[in-house]
Amino acid sequence: MAIMLTVYLMDGPHTVRGLTTGLTISKPAVTRALDRLAGIDFIARTKDPRDRRSVLINRTEAGEEFLNHFAEIIASAKRKTELG
Repeated sequence: MAIMLTVYLMDGPHTVRGLTTGLTISKPAVTRALDRLAGIDFIARTKDPRDRRSVLINRTEAGEEFLNHFAEIIASAKRKTELG
């Protein structure tokens, strides 16, 4: 979730190296998470046109829909606890 929120809430471009540094997570852990997120179409990888060795992490429509739905769930839960 930290990777998703970073990619969707912070201005990019986002790279594996940037995510590992910013979130203090190992490169293998970030790569595994990105593999899973890409597998469910929540992120997309593209080659960096300025540095062909680097990969950019991009937002997707499916990822944005998921986060919007997740935000609604959180807001609903908060309202329920406030009404208590």
